[in-house]
Amino acid sequence: MADDDDTSAGLTADERRRPARRRASRSAGPASGNGSQSVTKLPSIDRGAGVAGTITLEKNATPTAEVTESAAPSAVEAETVSAPTAPEIESDDWYPTAPAGPRWARGALASAIALGLVIVALLAVLGWLLYERSVAGDRDARREAFTATAQQTVLNLTTIKPDTAKDDVAKILAGASGEFKAEFDGREDPFVSIVKEAGVTTVGRIVASGIESDSDDTAKVLVSARADVTTPDGSQNGTRDFRMRVTVTDNDGTLTASKVEFVP
Repeated sequence: MADDDDTSAGLTADERRRPARRRASRSAGPASGNGSQSVTKLPSIDRGAGVAGTITLEKNATPTAEVTESAAPSAVEAETVSAPTAPEIESDDWYPTAPAGPRWARGALASAIALGLVIVALLAVLGWLLYERSVAGDRDARREAFTATAQQTVLNLTTIKPDTAKDDVAKILAGASGEFKAEFDGREDPFVSIVKEAGVTTVGRIVASGIESDSDDTAKVLVSARADVTTPDGSQNGTRDFRMRVTVTDNDGTLTASKVEFVP
């Protein structure tokens, strides 16, 4: 025991951790006989480093199995496992498809587009209404101007006084053109003389008027007028009703009566 202790004391730490060699023996065949010996060598098993010695079996002898340690690693090579490779993409124009967005996002986008279309439609309708209103306003203003010119022409024709006969005729000619003005050419003075000699005074007023037809530069206006007539002796005093069709023409922005017709 003392020898064993002394021996253990002389070992290093690595040697003390290393397991001791063991010898194993077993019966390998019958105890007697002189048969031939058969030796089988098996790969040794390394408990620490993965490599062992060899075990020798002998027939008709007490075989011993000697386990020896080897510093060389095991000769068994590990099987190499290759990782699967991704399949090659032959098409050059392949691109990964982005995942579709959330359903609520697509719905919000569709609602925004629909709202934009509605707003555009409303703006278009509003613009059209404003344009029509502007056009209608211009048309109404032009029709009112045509009517006012026709009314003034009729008032000039139905309002004549002996004292102002010359000025009254001048007013008629100032608003006349075309065929209507041609009827007075060279007849102004004779007309004034007749009014003065007769001494008849007429004062007209408009009863009603309306456009019969119109275009961009002309309009036909029907005018109803009533004239109060006064004679020197009073024998023909009274009222006279007239209906006239006055054609009004726009000459470079100036409206004049180009034709006057008496309508029964």
